[in-house]
This record gives sequence, structure tokens and C-alpha cells, in this order.
Amino acid sequence: MSGKDELIFSKEALLRTHAGKDIIKERMLQSKGYKQFNHYKEKTEQEFPSFVQRFTLSLHKAVTADSNPSGTIRKFAEEVNSQELVLSDNSVPDIKMRLSNPDILADRVRRILDSNFVKMTFPVFNALYDGASEYFGDSVSEEKRKAVIDGHIIAIDLSEPMDRIVDKDEDLEYLDDYKFMNPYILAIARNNIAQGGDAVLKAFEEGFRNARIGQYIDVKLKMEPASINDENMTECYKKYRAVMGTAGRNMALNRRPLSDIFHLGMAKAGECVGCGNEIEDALKNNEVKIPSWPLYFALNMDNVQRGFELTIAKSDLYLDEAKIALDMLPENFQIKPFLEFLFLTVRHYNQYWYNELVRRAPFDEFYKKIEEAVARR
Repeated sequence: MSGKDELIFSKEALLRTHAGKDIIKERMLQSKGYKQFNHYKEKTEQEFPSFVQRFTLSLHKAVTADSNPSGTIRKFAEEVNSQELVLSDNSVPDIKMRLSNPDILADRVRRILDSNFVKMTFPVFNALYDGASEYFGDSVSEEKRKAVIDGHIIAIDLSEPMDRIVDKDEDLEYLDDYKFMNPYILAIARNNIAQGGDAVLKAFEEGFRNARIGQYIDVKLKMEPASINDENMTECYKKYRAVMGTAGRNMALNRRPLSDIFHLGMAKAGECVGCGNEIEDALKNNEVKIPSWPLYFALNMDNVQRGFELTIAKSDLYLDEAKIALDMLPENFQIKPFLEFLFLTVRHYNQYWYNELVRRAPFDEFYKKIEEAVARR
């Protein structure tokens, strides 16, 4: 399977969930969905290193060529409406010198690419793009294909350094480097996506605006966790919905009906994985994430364990909505079996981390930390 932590797709881990057992059956029967998924998994293993190299080289060129990095960083912070992403002018020259070292820059790129959302979506984008090309009868342009897929993977990757800067729960010693890198990452994503055409770039810009709205709500809720409610959590989840949905739309080069179908499936699958990610993060960071669905449910029920139970239920609702997209696909759509198998892996990912949480049962400790966090703010 695909993901940051391959251990959760080991045979032992798969046997711990209902979805995992279904995955094992599909593999044993060599189903069409498993074969298609395995094809794109192997394709990713072959092509991902080249993508990393292209991304790193483009980033290095952008960083070293900029004669006014302080201005570039300020302009980016204004665009995303976050002064937290600005660096002091006197720190910029040293950071530029450091990141001009190809080995150091490659290390930072590797760190931000070590992400479930990146690693789980690279094979998916390839499959969606191929399925759309076959449906529309496109003549294959490998250059455009690489550019559009690279651009959206890089755009998704931009959320990693931005989240780490805001959350301050990972890579603390590299956060200034990430602040420096952010505007160049966005510029590279835009340049690649633009090669898909005006309609594709327009869809990306709209999605990026919506993702910024979600990120803004996320930051507000971090400062005022007690203000969390179902409406602002739904708005917060725009950061998943917009980024992943837009990427799905553009794998069909923003052409209906597949653009709308891919948008629905990817947006809802992204929200579903977001729930699983909140459970995984709670375990790894030993506290309930602020903001998150577990926090919302726990605060309203005064019960952390029930909060996580309802979060996994919420993730199932998102996945059920994603599955509606499968029913919208044209008859005999080439990669439908792939997508069915993909959703099975998503369900396993969430179930695995929920089961692990129940096994460890850190609920009393989580409750105390929630009380402290809410009182402190």
C-alpha cells in the first residue's frame, strides 16, 4: 500500500481491521482493483525519486536566483494572510545561504515530503489522470502529465511546512527554513499547473483561496479552542476539501463530467483521511489536536473516548460520500476498480489508528490536557 508509515499496511496490521482483511482477500484473489492499485504503487516507487529530484532542482534554482527574498516572503505572507510566516529581514541572508547548499535543501524537501497526504495521493493522481485521458481520448503528452501531477503534489506539500509552522509540533529547528521555502514552493506549483491550461490554473487558484479560508479558521480555533463548533470545523476542513478536491478536478484537466466526479471523490476522501490523521496525531503527540473533530465531540460530551468514537463515525460518513462519486462514474470506467480498492485502504488507515488508540486508552490524560488548553486560552 502507500503511506508515510508502511508498517500499518503490513499483513499483521491488515489483520487487525475489517477493511484490512478485505484487502488481504483482494490480494489473494488478485482482483482487478488490487492489480490496478499495485500497478500504480509500483509506478510511484519508480517515479517518485525523479519527482523529488525535479522539485528539489526547481526549488534550488528559485532560491538562489531571487535577489529580494525578504520581499518575496512578505508578499507570500500577505497573500495567505498570515504574518506568522514572515521572517525578520536580518535572518534572511543566513537562511538563503544555508538553503543554497543543495544537500541541506534536499534534506528539507525530504522532510516535508514525508507526509501521508503526499505519499498516499501520488499514485492516485497518476491513476486519475490516466483514467481521464482514456475517457476523453487524449493524445498522451508526458510533459503536460508530469507538470500537472507534479504541480498538485507540490501544492499539497506546501501544506506540510505551513502546518508545522502553525502547529509547532514537529521539525522545530527547521521552521525558519520552511518559512523561507514556502513562497518558492507555491510559485513552482503554479508554474507547473499552468501548463495544464487556463481552466486548470483557474480551478487551482479558486481551490487555493478556499484552502486559505480553512487554514485561517484553523489558526483562529487554535487561539480559541472553546469556540469550536460543527460549522467552523466544517469550514476548517476546507483545507482538505479544497486542496484534494481541486487536485481531483484538475486530473481531468477541469473537464466535466469527470472534473466534478473526481472533485467529489477526492474532497470527501481527503476529509475522511483528515479524521484518521487527527487520531494518529493524537497518539503520536500524546494529546488531542486543536482544532479537530475529537476535540469538538469531547468538549460537547465531556467524554474523550466518545469523542474519538464519533470521529471514526464521522470519517465513515465522509467516505460514504466519497463512494457516491463511484456511482457517478461513466459505465465501465477504466480505473473504477482502482478507486474502490483505494477507498478500502483509506478505511483501513482510519480503523488501524482508531483501534490502536482504543488499545492504548490514553483518554484520562487527554482529558486533562484538553481542560488545561481550554483554560489557558
